[in-house]
Amino acid sequence: MTQSKIDDNAIERDEMAFDVVIVGGGPAGLSAAIHLRQKNPELSVCLLDKGSEIGAHIVSGAVIEPRALAELFPDWKERGAPLNTPVSEEKLLYLTEKRAISVPALHVLMPQMDNRGNYVISLGDFCRWLAEQAEALGVEIYPGFAAAQLHIQEGRVAGIITGDMGIDREGKHKADFTPGMILSARQTIFAEGARGSLSADVIAQYNLRDGIDPQTYGLGIKEVWEIPKEKHRPGFVQHSFGWPLDAHTYGGAFLYHFGENLVSYGFVTALDYSNPWLSPFEEMQRTKTHPAFRHHFEGGRRISYGARALSEGGLQSLPRPSFPGGVLTGDCAGFLNMPKIKGTHTAMKSGMIAADAVLAALEHDRAEAQSYQDLLRQSWLWSELHAARNIRPAFSKWGMHVGALYSGIDSMIFRGNAPWTLRHPHADNTTLKPANKAPKIAYPKPDDIITFDRTSSVFLSGISHDENQPTHLKLRNPAIWNDVNETRYASPESRYCPAGVYEADTREDGEKYLRINAQNCVHCKSCDIKDPQQNIRWCPPEGGSGPNYSSGM
Repeated sequence: MTQSKIDDNAIERDEMAFDVVIVGGGPAGLSAAIHLRQKNPELSVCLLDKGSEIGAHIVSGAVIEPRALAELFPDWKERGAPLNTPVSEEKLLYLTEKRAISVPALHVLMPQMDNRGNYVISLGDFCRWLAEQAEALGVEIYPGFAAAQLHIQEGRVAGIITGDMGIDREGKHKADFTPGMILSARQTIFAEGARGSLSADVIAQYNLRDGIDPQTYGLGIKEVWEIPKEKHRPGFVQHSFGWPLDAHTYGGAFLYHFGENLVSYGFVTALDYSNPWLSPFEEMQRTKTHPAFRHHFEGGRRISYGARALSEGGLQSLPRPSFPGGVLTGDCAGFLNMPKIKGTHTAMKSGMIAADAVLAALEHDRAEAQSYQDLLRQSWLWSELHAARNIRPAFSKWGMHVGALYSGIDSMIFRGNAPWTLRHPHADNTTLKPANKAPKIAYPKPDDIITFDRTSSVFLSGISHDENQPTHLKLRNPAIWNDVNETRYASPESRYCPAGVYEADTREDGEKYLRINAQNCVHCKSCDIKDPQQNIRWCPPEGGSGPNYSSGM
C-alpha cells in the first residue's frame, strides 16, 4: 500500500508499509530477513542497502566459520553457497623488520585462531548468494537506496526515510529531484555495519550506551591480488602482528589464498593509536615488503582495493540492543569476535536472534522486542563473546607484548572465564598525542609493483559519486579544524583516511583549510570515528554512490 505524507520539511513523500524494514544488506541483515520469512512466510519484509547492488559495499578478509550458516540453511552445500576454499594451512607470525617468528603450537596457545573446518571466501559473493536465498523466500530487496533519516512517531521508531535524489551542492533541487520515500514498519532492524549512521542516531535517541564502555574500532584495508597459478596455495592462511607497528599500537596483517589464483591481503590498525603521524594505509603497504609477505605478490597483479571500519570492543561495548520500534544487530552493535578475527558467523547469528525477538514482539503487538537481550544471553554467540572479552582490552592496557602474553594465559589457563573483566576506558578519538610530542614516521615511496599510492588504490574500488551532489562529509564547525586538527595534531585525517579524501590546503590569503574530496570516499567511516573533536560527520550520500567492489572482495 502506497500513500503520500508531508514531512517536517514540507516535502511530499510516498509511503510504503511493511511488517519489518531492515537497513543493511550484509550478513546480519540478510540472515535476519531470511529467518523472518522462514518462520513466518506471511510477513512482509523489506531490506534496503545503500550500495548499487548487494555486495557493492561489502569488504572483509574473509575466513568464515560456517556454524551460523548451518543453522540458517542446514543444506547450504546443496544450495551452492560459495564456500569453495577450505582452510588447508595456517600460520601466525610475529614480525621484526627483517624476520618472521612463527608462533608454535598455534591452536594450543591461541585456540580462538583455530581455522580448521573454516573457509576462505569473498564476503561480497557470499552476501550476493544470501540475497538470492532471501528473494526466493519473498523478501523485497532494494539496493541503491540509502536510509537517511529515522521515521519516528509517538516516541518510537516507525521505519526510515530514504535519501532524496537530485539535490545540488548548494542544496537546491535539480530538475530530476526525487524525494525519498517513507518505509514504515512495525519493527525496524538496523544492520548497517560498523559505525552505522542511523544506528548512531538510534543509540543517541534512546541513550543505549548509558553505563556501557565506549566502542573501539579498527580500520581494515584490503587488496585482492591475482597471482601465477604455480604460486597459488588454496586455503593457505597467514596472520601477523608486530612490525611495522610500534609496541603500543594494536593491529596486524592477514593473507589468504582462495578462489582461482586469488590472494586476499589486508591490514587492520586499531583506531585507538596515539601517534598522529601514523598512516594505516602506509603501514599496510610497507608490510607487503616484508620477506614473509612479499613473495606471495611477486609476479602477480593487484585487482581490487577497499577499506572498512570494524567494531573491536566486544561484549563490554555492546549497547542495549533493543528500543521502541526496533533492534540493532551485526557490527553496528558490535557482535564481532576480535581474537578470532571473525564477524560473519556472529553477525549472522545476531541477525537470526534479532529476527526471533522481532517475531515475538509482532506476535504480542509490543513496541519493543524486549526478549532480544535474553535470547542473546542464552545463545552460543554470547558465550563466545564472553570468553573473548578480555583479549582486545589487554592490548590497549599493556601493549603488544604483554597483551599477547596475557592472551595466551587467558586462553590456556582461564579458558575465557577469568574472574574479572577488563574495560575500554576511552573512545578512539581521545587518544592522539600532540604532533610535536610524537615521532614522525618516514614511509618509503611506492614502487608501483608491490606497493602503491592511495590514488591508484582508490581507482580499483570502482568508486562512483556524482560530484555535483551535496557532500556527505561535513564539518560541524569549520573553525575547529584549524585550531585543533591542524595546529595541535598536524591534520591527522590526511593520514588516517585510506582514500585521500582529506587534504590540508592553503588559501590565497595564507589561511589554512581542509579540502574534502568527498568523491574519493570508500565509506570506511574512519573519519567519523577518529576525528579528535568528533567534528567530521559522515552522512549517507545519494543511494548507489560509493565503491562498487567486484567479485572477490
